[in-house]
Amino acid sequence: MNLEEMRKLDKTGLQTELDALLKAHMGLRMQKATQQLQNTSQLRKVRRDIARVRTLIRQQQEA
Repeated sequence: MNLEEMRKLDKTGLQTELDALLKAHMGLRMQKATQQLQNTSQLRKVRRDIARVRTLIRQQQEA
């Protein structure tokens, strides 16, 4: 999901997206720990998406 799509979501939509990203991040960390992860750049992408969603949630709270 790109930034423009994220900006269209409301608070509950962003929260569900955050939950999904956190679960994906946990799964990727487990794959890395068991040496099953082939593309380690996925971890960085998911972490950045988590930060984007958290930033949008914070911006909506301030507005």
